Amino acid sequence: MAVFLSNLRFVAWTALAVGVLFLIYFAVGVGSWDFGTQVFWEALLRWSHVLVGIMWIGHLYYFNFTQIPNMPKIPDEQKPAVTKVIAPAALYWFRWGAMATLITGLLLAWNQNYLFQALTLGGASDPSFAAPKEILIGIGMWLAIIMWFNVWFIIWPNQQKALNINNKYPDLDAAAKAAAGKTAMLFSRTNTFLSVPMLVAMTGASTLF
Repeated sequence: MAVFLSNLRFVAWTALAVGVLFLIYFAVGVGSWDFGTQVFWEALLRWSHVLVGIMWIGHLYYFNFTQIPNMPKIPDEQKPAVTKVIAPAALYWFRWGAMATLITGLLLAWNQNYLFQALTLGGASDPSFAAPKEILIGIGMWLAIIMWFNVWFIIWPNQQKALNINNKYPDLDAAAKAAAGKTAMLFSRTNTFLSVPMLVAMTGASTLF
């Protein structure tokens, strides 16, 4: 068991396999839904959406509640261990978690036939905008899209400059690096703020209406 648990790849891929088998057993074996039904794909997409969403928001909270506040406490000679090793790896899972969350969320909305209704805040099905469930899930989706945009087009490019990831900006001066780091931090903090109403909208739309 120790050998198995010591290898992250084994743990991750085995956990995914067990999760899929668990889903198939209860969806097909117990629920009698076949692989072609909307319900089976809803279950698969919802599980996937939550799983990658945890990866995304978990790293967002790691940066904002753990790494950023504690960096000033780390001696300068030890900071490269974070900026050159830990942060680039965390940013990889952070940005791809965001991408996967957006894709699975849009696919889930399409599977449930409310994608266009949500993106128009209910206006597509009710021009008077009196469909609270569609308005709420739509707000959640647009907040998530804004957060995804921030990750890919503001936070990640600026972190590449600030940390010189993959030696892409070797000649950038210290002032430019500091400015890029501050921009990345501010938009990461913005996403932390937006994550709370976003999650309220996402969960509320499924439970309140």
